[in-house]
Amino acid sequence: MRSELNSGRPRFGLGRERFSSAWRIAGLAAVALMLFGCRLDMHLQPKYLPYQPTDFFGDGRSERPPVPGTVARGHLRVDELMFTGEENGVASNRFPFPITRADLERGRERYNIYCTPCHDYTGSGNGMIVQRGFPHPPSYHIQRLRDAPVGHFFEVMTNGFGAMYSYAARVTPQDRWRIAAYIRVLQLSQDATIQDVPDSERQKLTQSSAAQPAGPAQ
Repeated sequence: MRSELNSGRPRFGLGRERFSSAWRIAGLAAVALMLFGCRLDMHLQPKYLPYQPTDFFGDGRSERPPVPGTVARGHLRVDELMFTGEENGVASNRFPFPITRADLERGRERYNIYCTPCHDYTGSGNGMIVQRGFPHPPSYHIQRLRDAPVGHFFEVMTNGFGAMYSYAARVTPQDRWRIAAYIRVLQLSQDATIQDVPDSERQKLTQSSAAQPAGPAQ
């Protein structure tokens, strides 16, 4: 009697095994479909690796040199003043764009980052690495550099000079002009007179000096 009852029970274990097998088959079928969609044409195509020689071209190189005169988009530098600091091959004393207060602030920021290690914050050429033995650059306040056109400073930043290497890869042309403008500010700060101060500000300076107490009598 017990065996008959047992024989009438559903075989749940067998059902689970069939269900699991069905999922395995479905999974394998899905993987097979995905593999069928993969094509190896791009991997198996004939090609030359970089610098691999070939006898197809007369020079024996598989890679082709750029077409002469090719310029990347956005890199056509036809403005001589902007990109060389010169006009007709001579260092210019004018800027390629109007210098605003914002430009001077940007120039000060870039100068403090890239220039102060050698030139210090005043432009006197006594920066921290100079104090540690690096060659002493000339002060911006010597007569020769006070008389130099702004294009000279741009050109030096672009191409380097003496122990100074080029900053063309580190500072954009526009920022090089802003730094040159800030160098002019530094020069003016060390060589200005009271006559260079605007009238309104000059009156404030005069009043401030008059308000200061006199020193002790000698």
